[in-house]
Amino acid sequence: MAATKILARTKASEVRRLQPDKTIVFTNGCFDILHTGHVRYLAQAKKLGDLLVVGLNSDASVRELKGEGRPLNSQEDRAEVMAALEAVDYVIIFEEKRVDSLLREVHPEVYAKGGDYTVDSLDQGEVAVLQEIGAKIHILPLVRGKSTTQLMEAIRK
Repeated sequence: MAATKILARTKASEVRRLQPDKTIVFTNGCFDILHTGHVRYLAQAKKLGDLLVVGLNSDASVRELKGEGRPLNSQEDRAEVMAALEAVDYVIIFEEKRVDSLLREVHPEVYAKGGDYTVDSLDQGEVAVLQEIGAKIHILPLVRGKSTTQLMEAIRK
């Protein structure tokens, strides 16, 4: 089941084409060590529409964003775990640091990010694409005390 939820990057536009009447919610991230904060956030994001599509940073883009030694889990493993979540309908691995082109292809009605972001702190190129396609931006509440960084620090101790 989970494997059918993982779409090749080249199939991204098919989500919209095959389900034109559905409200698509899109979010993205590294999701290196999945934790309850992620699970709660994704469940909240799913409630904003009919389908939740997760853009998952590739291993190379995670390294570029987070530095050497990351990710801890491979993109294949992260995608499989993400796809196993009930709230997630599709997972698409992307190579770029930004999701501009993926947003254009998926064409969501809603873009969700966690409370560690504000509209002003979002990548302004991505915000411009969201405005261009008419997507609403939702910043969801942060789950306090739950972060990958905190987990990594606890493991190191």
